[in-house]
Amino acid sequence: MNSTGPKDVVQRYFAALAAGDQDAIRNSWAEDGSCWYGGDLPISGTWQGRDQVIDGFLATAFAHLDPDREVGVRVTNVFGEGEQVLVEWDSWATGRTGRPYDQKNTAVFTVRGGRIVGMREYADTQHWERALVADPA
Repeated sequence: MNSTGPKDVVQRYFAALAAGDQDAIRNSWAEDGSCWYGGDLPISGTWQGRDQVIDGFLATAFAHLDPDREVGVRVTNVFGEGEQVLVEWDSWATGRTGRPYDQKNTAVFTVRGGRIVGMREYADTQHWERALVADPA
């Protein structure tokens, strides 16, 4: 098995996310990598370059989570064809709002040269907002 194959790279990235291994997370991304997240949230839009992905997108997402409570991620499916990898995963946490966050996520990753060069993530943005941002009605 090629340990730098696209599916392997993405699975190592998720293992690093689950473990909180910042070096492995950063090393998973190409310097010019980008990610896109839909909706109208603090994490929405296109984040261009590894530093923006890590220090912008991911940092912004994690800033909405209660750091004293469990943050989890569990990959449920991985499909790959060529340099494209589709991943489904569950994620859970407690927001700084005190509300539970329990999300099903899907993303399409593009991997070249053993690093992630692109990610497009799809999730329930209304749940993200209700759990992590919005004041309760």
